[in-house]
Amino acid sequence: MARDWFRRFTPAPDSGVRLFCFPHAGGAAGAYLALSRRLAPELDVLAAQYPGRQDRRTEPPLDDLGRLVDALADELAPLCGDGDRPYAFLGHSMGALVAYELTRALDRRGLPGPRHLFLSGRSAPTESDTVDRLDTDEAILARLRLLGGTAVEILAEPELMELVMPPLRADYRALCSYAWRPGPPLRTPLTVLVGDSDPLVPVEAAAAWREHTTADSDLRVLPGGHFYLDAHTETVADIIRTPLEAA
Repeated sequence: MARDWFRRFTPAPDSGVRLFCFPHAGGAAGAYLALSRRLAPELDVLAAQYPGRQDRRTEPPLDDLGRLVDALADELAPLCGDGDRPYAFLGHSMGALVAYELTRALDRRGLPGPRHLFLSGRSAPTESDTVDRLDTDEAILARLRLLGGTAVEILAEPELMELVMPPLRADYRALCSYAWRPGPPLRTPLTVLVGDSDPLVPVEAAAAWREHTTADSDLRVLPGGHFYLDAHTETVADIIRTPLEAA
């Protein structure tokens, strides 16, 4: 098990399906604690812990999305290579982009891909996407205020801000480094989730993910903004269980 890169909050020894979860910009594995508890013991949930945060705070964060995806692919290759145990990816916001590009990277390596992709709070990528071109602390903080969620509470705590800003800067540099490149569409079924009042992700932009796969695509619109998941953990857990129980 890739101990440094993934955290398992709730053991699920009898689960037949692994769900790998990837957090939003500035986020950490703990963002999936509540969801992990809702999904156990049916699913074995492993949340990614990127360098530079929480128990990996002494490590330099990765500020290039391609390098981040390659590092995750290296870690996951031994777990996914035999294809005996089905797995799926869930990513929110930046994490949705990571999950998508990681699926492409594993396919390029000839490895069995995830049985399902759950892409949350993110518009489908395009060649002209500039939404994450934030190159100053002021722009990043303005984005946090726009998106809301628990991150807004941190803005009033200088000591917490000192811990949060380095990974936030790195993550937005990583997003700035990303340029979508056309390629073969995925063969993986998608479930796309978005809040109906997300200030950054219009529903129609989330729905456009369907163009990135030849398999089925399902759009779920839930009440709330960018961090709708905080208020609808049980609903999201039910959405995830349905296709994965079949797997």
